[in-house]
Amino acid sequence: MPLDKLPQTPFGAVYFRKSNPPREDWDRDYGVASEDGLNVFRHWFMWSAIERKPGQYDWEDYDRQMDLAAENGIKTIIAELTHTVPDWAYRKFAHARQIRADGRPLEASMGVSAAVGGFAHNGGGAGSLTMNCPEVKEAAGAFLTAMATRYKGHPGLLGYDVWNEVNYSADVDFSDYMQADFRLWLKEKYGDLESLAQAWYRYSYADWDDIEAPREVAAYPQNLDWLEFKRDNYYGQMQWRIDTIRAVDQDCLIAAHGVGGAIPNMVSNGSDDWLAASKVELYGLTWVPGRRGFKPWQNFFGPDLTRAAARGKKWWHAERPGGPLWMQPQVLGRDKEDGRIMEPEDIRLLTMTSFAAGASGVLNLRYRPLLDGPLFGAFGSYGMDGSRTKRSDMASAIAKWSNAPEQQELFSARPVKGDIGLLVIPEAQAWDYLLNHEHCPETYRQAMWGAYRGFFDNGVQADWVHIDDISGYEVLYAPYPISMTSQTAKALTDWVAAGGTLISEATPGYFGDRGKVGTVQPNNGLDSVFGAREAEVEFMPDIADRILFSFSGQTVRGGGFLQSYEPTTGSIVGNFIDGRAALVENSFESGRSLLVGTHPGVAYFNRSEAGNLAYFAEVLRWAGRSQRVRLSDNRVQARLHEGANGRRVLWLLNPTRQALPVTVSVDGKPVSPGRIYWGEAAPGGQVHLPARDCVIADI
Repeated sequence: MPLDKLPQTPFGAVYFRKSNPPREDWDRDYGVASEDGLNVFRHWFMWSAIERKPGQYDWEDYDRQMDLAAENGIKTIIAELTHTVPDWAYRKFAHARQIRADGRPLEASMGVSAAVGGFAHNGGGAGSLTMNCPEVKEAAGAFLTAMATRYKGHPGLLGYDVWNEVNYSADVDFSDYMQADFRLWLKEKYGDLESLAQAWYRYSYADWDDIEAPREVAAYPQNLDWLEFKRDNYYGQMQWRIDTIRAVDQDCLIAAHGVGGAIPNMVSNGSDDWLAASKVELYGLTWVPGRRGFKPWQNFFGPDLTRAAARGKKWWHAERPGGPLWMQPQVLGRDKEDGRIMEPEDIRLLTMTSFAAGASGVLNLRYRPLLDGPLFGAFGSYGMDGSRTKRSDMASAIAKWSNAPEQQELFSARPVKGDIGLLVIPEAQAWDYLLNHEHCPETYRQAMWGAYRGFFDNGVQADWVHIDDISGYEVLYAPYPISMTSQTAKALTDWVAAGGTLISEATPGYFGDRGKVGTVQPNNGLDSVFGAREAEVEFMPDIADRILFSFSGQTVRGGGFLQSYEPTTGSIVGNFIDGRAALVENSFESGRSLLVGTHPGVAYFNRSEAGNLAYFAEVLRWAGRSQRVRLSDNRVQARLHEGANGRRVLWLLNPTRQALPVTVSVDGKPVSPGRIYWGEAAPGGQVHLPARDCVIADI
């Protein structure tokens, strides 16, 4: 099996992309990397740098990388970059440009992280060319076949990364080729024009050629189909890349990595981490917390999402920052301490955060900084000249530690299931994107992230749970379920009936199949699940922070929408300040539900008030759950892993810049560390955590 070829803990960096690093440094860099315990390099094998003329390949630099890897005991992941298109191909296939919604063709450009042309601002297709053109697909396939044939069985080869940062632009592709394939897709889905007319409420199509992809982002059924088709199209191209490589090499590892972008860009930009992970043996993510600021919940969010998407498969942090970000716009105006400058202690903290979240390995975004382009000087843990730094020394120490034989048991243990699941419903995101695109409220994103952060700040591990995976959880929280198909509503109904506990924020399933509003709310039979019906609804995200309600003795701020209720079989357990019913609890067959008439996650994301923080703790208590791991100081993060024979490992991380003492209990019982894998812990119940450090121990 390809996964058997992985080191105990894959640890390394992205190394080569033409024209970096300088050729004269390669031998030394590989030697240093091997001495420092690095065991995996990832390289960009760019189509535009290799096939310089049609059918004429220049493999020299890439052959040298593979040979050096084999000589130094380093495994290679080839990032195949068919989206860096040769310049001759743009001339030869000028008729096959991807087209934006406004009619402009995509342009070929320089990449931000390589001085090689052929890029385009779209992660799908082939650069700015559409892969829906058979000629382009044939040319790209010939390149992939030649590459896989050349390196099959090479001792330095581990496998291929078939999609670098899984996503695509929202406003493409409207080329004739894409439009034709869209019509074929619709024919397969609907069969005839009359069925399409009924689904779309468009009754004057006389021929399939009358159909055009919708260029305006708007809340209509045809837009939902267009989004679904784009996903199927681009992920079909991902599968084609896999199949093309596999036709030559059945033994190599197939990997891919996203950007932790499923929330909020699963629909608009194709960042469907669950779908991407299902197609590969090893999934991963690019996650650069420093671009967002060093907030603990953001450090964990991307890894937590990727672990959920992997659905039990191994996953890794495929690109993690190893050095400063310099002049990138995401960090301008921010303090050094807020991620602008990466320090050795940050390398330690972020690496251990990924491991605590369940990552099987970690690669730095760069081995050493780039020397050209907008990302000059960025991300590398080694110096501009390839020399060691205090940051690379820290990475080296972790690499050697994590691959030592005595850590084998530690890294075979996996994170336990969270205390509660956060429900991910793709159609809710899709409809919110279509509904709110023009006036751009960010209610979905804020609701989802706010709920995650609300539980996180209480020390509660909340797992992201795709609607297809709900059978593995007993308690679910739905932060923004405004749209549900009848199929989704039935799945939730059956799950609650079988004993599940569902807490839902306002307007669950308000928009049903094809985005149509239900005449009874909650829609699609969910009124029975929640034991209530809508009395009034107010869509008011612009002034929603004025919403206040009471729950369990707390005054809580709402957000997003306001939906008040009339109980049927349920009971009112909270009111808005004007007296209207805000929360209804209900028993439904073998399960329970709690319906909350606004979106408190939005408010917590924006204001972090004490009432909303307490609300998330109280919701868990209402569900009859208690957090498995409790800490005396929630500035510390904890993750519990379980291995063979019930062995339990506790990861404790202190992201602050001061030492913190903390007392820990697990399953309601005080614990003291046993075997220590990292850090120091004295016997007894209290652990002293140094700043930006961790303690890892058996319990």
